Amino acid sequence: MTIAAAPTPSEEIIELRRYRLRPGQRETLIDLFDAEFIVPQEAAGMRVIGQFRDLDDSESFTWFRGFPTMDARRQALADFYGGPVWQQHGPAANVTMVNSDNVLLLRPAYLGGGLPCLPRRSADSPAVIEVAVASLAPGGETDFAAAFRAEAAPRLAALGARLLGALVTERSPNSFPRLPVREGESTFVWVAEFATSAAYDAHRARRAADPLWRDTIFPALDRRLWRPLEILRLSPTRGSALGSYASAIQR
Repeated sequence: MTIAAAPTPSEEIIELRRYRLRPGQRETLIDLFDAEFIVPQEAAGMRVIGQFRDLDDSESFTWFRGFPTMDARRQALADFYGGPVWQQHGPAANVTMVNSDNVLLLRPAYLGGGLPCLPRRSADSPAVIEVAVASLAPGGETDFAAAFRAEAAPRLAALGARLLGALVTERSPNSFPRLPVREGESTFVWVAEFATSAAYDAHRARRAADPLWRDTIFPALDRRLWRPLEILRLSPTRGSALGSYASAIQR
């Protein structure tokens, strides 16, 4: 099945949110999130982009949401967290968490770098989503993004990745201080989708064996990093929008 490219917001504020959970509580939070929190958040003016199980950490829950502007973010979050849905279900969500302040505030790294608008699924997806978080020297996002776009992105695609987005730190002050974010950091984040776990494993093997990636492209990126590249290997929940491409491929 051929899938047309989905629209990509050229300007959007995006949160990458990673929660540390209490042992055994992840499925409780996922069930609550998918059933109760997606529609009301979107009704308040935000975009719930995707939510995931971390395949390498059973006590981690990761998700993305987006906002048209920082002002829109402030209003949407005030409306949702001050509204009846959060008042009713928020305490049950909070009790599953150890902390919820590992949050990066991001924006598209370049035109077309935003995460796509995809139809939401209502079934399990076999997809694997890779999220790579690059920590950079202060102000290093521009050069890193240019190098990634010119060299790394085409090579990742040639090695079988479907690149979904490329994001950098949003420098505006946090417009909703009630929800802390990681401030004073310079980051670049790329997001890629793979139809199945086997497809992702094959891609990683090709990446490790590819002389151009291994000996030239990745070392050039790695020299710009302040700490080792962090790779998240994620599985979409039933209600996640990201993962829709893979679900359609399987049909």
